[in-house]
Amino acid sequence: MNARSPNSFPERRSAISRRSALLLALSSSGALAQGFGGLGATAPGFAIPRAGTPLAFPRDHGAHPDFRTEWWYVTANLKGDDGAAYGVQWTLFRFALQPNAARAGWDDRNVWMGHAAATSASEHLFAQKFARGGIGQAGVEASPFRAFIDDWVLETRDDSTEAGIERLRVAASDKSFAYALDLTATGPVVLQGEGGYSRKSEAGQASYYYSQPFFRAEGSLSMNGRKIQVSGRAWMDREWSSQPLGADQKGWDWFSLHLEGGARLMLYRMRSVEAAPFLLGNWIDADGATSILAREDIFLEPLERTRIVDRDVPIRWRVKIKNRDVDIETRPLNPRSWMGTDFAYWEGPIRFTGSHSGEGYLEMTGY
Repeated sequence: MNARSPNSFPERRSAISRRSALLLALSSSGALAQGFGGLGATAPGFAIPRAGTPLAFPRDHGAHPDFRTEWWYVTANLKGDDGAAYGVQWTLFRFALQPNAARAGWDDRNVWMGHAAATSASEHLFAQKFARGGIGQAGVEASPFRAFIDDWVLETRDDSTEAGIERLRVAASDKSFAYALDLTATGPVVLQGEGGYSRKSEAGQASYYYSQPFFRAEGSLSMNGRKIQVSGRAWMDREWSSQPLGADQKGWDWFSLHLEGGARLMLYRMRSVEAAPFLLGNWIDADGATSILAREDIFLEPLERTRIVDRDVPIRWRVKIKNRDVDIETRPLNPRSWMGTDFAYWEGPIRFTGSHSGEGYLEMTGY
């Protein structure tokens, strides 16, 4: 057999090889040991979130190399010029394989992972990318803000060197879909939890967490060759920690909801193998004022499940917020919004009716 240069191998084989190598590195580091995606593994040598630590911008839009993991997350509920509903997701994850992982060039010990998806009532298309740190394949700059993995980008549209996340562009593409959206903030950044310190368990696991839930979105979306002009609402989440889950917490159910009238609602339920679920939320008024929702304020009940890839996944929910007179039922745009990535989960756009109406996104892991 004739020898061939590395550049002559098909792009697909190269992508698989890179993914396999990076997954092997994650596995060898112990990062996948406990909890969904290894987020419940202990993290000696890494920084841990502390209550009372103030967040600072634009600094905290960027990466936090002292922490083991973090992500930049955008979801958008959109309406097309064809009158149909759509949703898109863009996510960038950073995983440090060991403490002091940020190094020059090939010595860098960070792994980056990107997820992107486009959803309609009949299709859910997704893609995944892996990259290593230190060599320009992926990264985040705080100011001017830019997050990227290969040609997938979430970046400021402003020229200022101090530009933050008020005006962003988000874009991703794969063989079957592509999107490019302009995001414009119409309200303030929201600190989740206690001033950005977000508890995840009774045992003390936590993360730093803030959101920009007031984006207006406009742009284009292509699905299997069909291009649509779209507009709607988007939500950005930023979170970082070193052990955000307890060792026995197997996954979560997370809601980000846009209520008609301008309010927003964020809820999550962290599920444990034996202990009762840990619930927390945040009521966000139209002007950005927030009120923490404790376990006793929140009622979440799965109403319907569907079988996806040999898993029973709850796709329809009843949500009650007792001190806000909220009693709603959520339904997915596409019940089969399964992200069949290496860390598989369900994520897709939803609508809700009842005491309040609106739209949002639901993410469910660990099923």
